[in-house]
Amino acid sequence: MNLRNCSRCGKMFNYIGGQPICEPCKKAIEEDFQKIKQYIADNPHASLKQIAEDNEVSSKQIQQWIREERLMFAEGSPIQLQCESCGASILTGRFCAKCKATMANNLNNTFARPKPTLEQPVKKDNKAGMRFLDT
Repeated sequence: MNLRNCSRCGKMFNYIGGQPICEPCKKAIEEDFQKIKQYIADNPHASLKQIAEDNEVSSKQIQQWIREERLMFAEGSPIQLQCESCGASILTGRFCAKCKATMANNLNNTFARPKPTLEQPVKKDNKAGMRFLDT
């Protein structure tokens, strides 16, 4: 049994894996997420600060949901996100579609199967092999 303290409330819980957060806190975070998601749908032109203040959720938590691609903003939103690789304007996540595709291709090329090489035929040397001593 792996016991840990919840990083949010401090209570001890049986840690299985993932974030070190207890089940009641996970449920509370998910409720906050649903509340934020609905607020953004109702107020598409709200700023990040306004969203955080009106819903009593930290802007850090909202930014995490954006990076995880759980939240997406409309084209006219005052919240401007930029691709961490090329700086292009994006609506959610960390990277634009072009950079994601490039990274995926690079990863696929890294783990691509090596091409079989043609083996050189082994030349037999008449002098090679077992030798016996004359006694």
